[in-house]
Amino acid sequence: MLRETWVLFRHSLRATLSQKLGIVFGAVQPLLFLVLFGPIFATFGTWEVLVPGLIVQLGLMSMGLAGFGVVFDKRFGVLERLRVTPASRTALLLGRVLNNAVTMVVQTLMLLAVGFAFGMRVPIAGLVAGFVLVVVLGASLAALSYAVALTIGEQLFAPVMSTAVIPLVLLSGAFLPMSMAPGWLDALSRLSPFRYVLEALRDLFAGHYATGTVAIGVAVTVALAGVGLTVGTRVFNREAA
Repeated sequence: MLRETWVLFRHSLRATLSQKLGIVFGAVQPLLFLVLFGPIFATFGTWEVLVPGLIVQLGLMSMGLAGFGVVFDKRFGVLERLRVTPASRTALLLGRVLNNAVTMVVQTLMLLAVGFAFGMRVPIAGLVAGFVLVVVLGASLAALSYAVALTIGEQLFAPVMSTAVIPLVLLSGAFLPMSMAPGWLDALSRLSPFRYVLEALRDLFAGHYATGTVAIGVAVTVALAGVGLTVGTRVFNREAA
């Protein structure tokens, strides 16, 4: 299965690299928020608080919509052709997810580069740990996105996911910490797993590692990865069986 996953990953990566502008445009909205909203936010907050929020926004918007790729593959018969190959159905999913993880890495690096240019300062250990957390989150979101795309169909995928992503971004506290929100909104945001991931990322960027917030964020991220890959594999197997 490892060899099949590697072959499919290389194929997906070549397709992605042939459309480099797609990678750039996937990060445009968070970059615009950073450039246009960041200087205002910096008057009462810090870059180390804002940039992690924009990274989570990037993950939700870019990886959450990764299912568009499989929607088009299904429409044009690519999945049907893959169905007759000896490749493992799990490898068919993992190859795509690894490609999405690479895309997430590139887009996150772009966002971090601009953040550092504006004055963000993050300890190396916190940066590396946060980066790993973000990549795992992106992979789990991509797998879930594929599952949703194959479950609800191509006509509903775009409106459903676009509608879901915005409240998830806002409830995560991407733009302002939810501790600043009214009590009812703060309570509602605690139902979103992305709040805990973001709070852990902010702690890591601040150089706080052995904290309960980080432990909860890591646990939630691992759980999301497990759920995403399990659900994605099952749906992919069913559709490609």
